[in-house]
Amino acid sequence: MNSAVTSTSTSIFRYRTIDLVTIAMLGVAFGVVFWGWGKFYDVVDLGAAVGFKPAAALLGGMWLIAGVVGGLIVRKPGAAFATEFIAALTSMLVLGGTSWGSTVLLSGVVQGLGAELVFALFLYRRFDLLTATLGGAVSGLLEAFYEWKYYFPDWDLQWRLVHLGFLVTSGVVIAGFGGWLLVRSLAKAGALDSFGSGRP
Repeated sequence: MNSAVTSTSTSIFRYRTIDLVTIAMLGVAFGVVFWGWGKFYDVVDLGAAVGFKPAAALLGGMWLIAGVVGGLIVRKPGAAFATEFIAALTSMLVLGGTSWGSTVLLSGVVQGLGAELVFALFLYRRFDLLTATLGGAVSGLLEAFYEWKYYFPDWDLQWRLVHLGFLVTSGVVIAGFGGWLLVRSLAKAGALDSFGSGRP
């Protein structure tokens, strides 16, 4: 029994080449999506449109999805963090980068850490909708704290709490539920046959 536990534990930490390639490919693909979403965000400033800046956080969940999807697919320690960080790096480099410059790298660290913490909490053994939505929520939570410090230091407590609620909600819906649906769709299409996420 002990040898079986040891074998399972070892397999969780052992990366295959396809795991590393998949993390890189997901990171780059989501990085391009992040870049495009940033351009959309610049044009459609939801906070300015409704006259309440914290409302812009409702669009934030898209930037949290890479870590959730990477963790759900690869299912190994570090996969969620690495996928989110590579996505952030790609969005910074592609076609001149984003309007936020190199600060997106720190966001990638914070967001990736949020998703990674949830997968670690379940010891990399649970990859269901609950795990996905919690991953999106914690990523949103940490990102909110980061944004208060670096982007919105002058906001009062009420605005910060509303911003937090909007960003966590967006993380749950877009990154969590949306990421879970995306992985299920890829699995049904046969794109994940080499992973545990591709099997029922």
